[in-house]
Formats: sequence, structure tokens, C-alpha cells
Amino acid sequence: MEQQQQLPEAVNAAGVRATYCNETYGPHERNTFDIWLADSQEPTPLVIFIHGGGFIGGDKSRYYESEDWPRLLEAGVSVASINYRYMNEPPYGILSSMNDSKRCLQYIRNNAEKFNIDKEKIACSGGSAGAGTALWLAFSDDMAEPESEDPVLRESTKIVAAGAFVAQSTYDILRWSEIIGLPAEKSQQELQMIARAFGLNSAKGVDLYAQTDIRNNLDFLKKMSADGAPIFVYNDKEAGIPTNEDELQHHPLHAKALKDRADEVGLEAVVYAPSISLIDESGKDLVEFLLEKFRD
Repeated sequence: MEQQQQLPEAVNAAGVRATYCNETYGPHERNTFDIWLADSQEPTPLVIFIHGGGFIGGDKSRYYESEDWPRLLEAGVSVASINYRYMNEPPYGILSSMNDSKRCLQYIRNNAEKFNIDKEKIACSGGSAGAGTALWLAFSDDMAEPESEDPVLRESTKIVAAGAFVAQSTYDILRWSEIIGLPAEKSQQELQMIARAFGLNSAKGVDLYAQTDIRNNLDFLKKMSADGAPIFVYNDKEAGIPTNEDELQHHPLHAKALKDRADEVGLEAVVYAPSISLIDESGKDLVEFLLEKFRD
């Protein structure tokens, strides 16, 4: 019998075990999260960390060793780390993964009293796929469903800030060519990958460019407005012509596109991409940025 992989214990960099481990927020087996509650008599702000992995891998242990977590907890901010279904599972596509993260946010809001959370002071952060999800939540209109029979779905999906590390600028992947400055032509293999990300079975016989509903829903760059949540973006990858998918997905020009769009619409954005000389003059790191937003 194949031995099951042993998952790390939910213990942070300061050696503190999660207050609640493997809490369930939905019906899928990966709909779980861990949460560390700050020591406070009053409801606390919360940062939800969303792991990366291209929506096909990774788990909530990704940030257990983050040095940011003890700093947040010491400052009176609670911390959660979540799992979500992968995009190659029903109902398929990037949107299905992000909708799980959305539900987790709503679930915690619905159980704010249990977790001693201030519902009005929740931020999200993550890397790569988790970063894109945080930005999607930051720029989307409130996705609460007031008439839903499920009380979780009635909760707001708005957040006060988003942190994004090596983020993609949009999940309308067809736009990446223009953002990175590459030829727009796509091979059949590339088109098939994009189709799967869009939640389609196949690219054969499908005009992906005409899939406006899904493209618009995934295009958080286009959704960005002055009313969105302020963002912190950090990208330490090298510039140049990408030679593989990793370099394409994490190119620093994604950070520049986010900064340029934020400047265009008037949204606060602290952005760092050193390899293209994009350095925010404030010098703030993620924790300083988030604490400032929780004080506003």
C-alpha cells in the first residue's frame, strides 16, 4: 500500500500552533483552513493567505514559516491559511479555484464571532495563483448573494487590502502577450492550456477570444478601479524574454502592468519589481502596509 504523504503540522515560524486546524468551509475535501487568533478581547483584523501552485498544486502549509505571521499576531492581527480545489477538478478552471477562496472569506465572515474577527478589517495575500486570487477579490464588485439560502454566500466578499507576490496581472491569459511584449500567435498546445484555465474541455473549434464572459470575470486588471482595495505587489524575478512558462507567468512586467493600471484609475499601489527599477519610495513591506490599512 502506498504511504500517504505526511502533511506539516500547523505551527508558525514562532512555534505557535494554529488555534483551529483544518476547519471546513465547504463541501470539497480541500475546503479547509487553519487560523491563528491574535490574543485580544476585541475583534481583530485578519489576513487570509492563499497559496500558489498554478491552481494545480500547493497547500496551506506554504506560509507556515513566514516571518510575517508572528509580526502580524504580535500586532493584534489574526492569520489564516487556506486550501482550495485545483482547477483540474469539477467544475474546472481558474474560476472554480478562486470561488473556493471567495467562499472561505465569506465563511470566516459568517463565523466572525467564533473567530473573534472584525468583519470590516479582512485582507488577503498570497503568491502567484494566491496573489492573483487576492487581486481578483480586491477588484471585483461585491459578490455577496443576499437572497441565497446559504447564509455563507450572503456575506460580503470585499476586502480592505491585498498583498501579491510574483503575481500575474490578469487571468485573461490571452492578454499576456501584449503585457509582456510577445507575439500574439499561440500554438495549439498553448490554446488548449488556456481553454482549460477558462474552464473549457477543449480549444478545438472554440474561439477563445470570443469567450467574453469568462475573460471579463478573470480579468482583474480590467476590473481595477479607484474603489478597489489598495494593493501591495512584490516581484523579484528577472526581466527579459521568457523562455518557459514559469518566466512568463511571473515576469516583472506583470507588476508594472498592475502599477500602470493603478496609476491610471487612481488606486493606491505599493509596487516593487527591482529588475525593472520599479521601487516604491515608501520602502514599506507587506506587514507595514497591511497594518496601515487596518488603522485607516
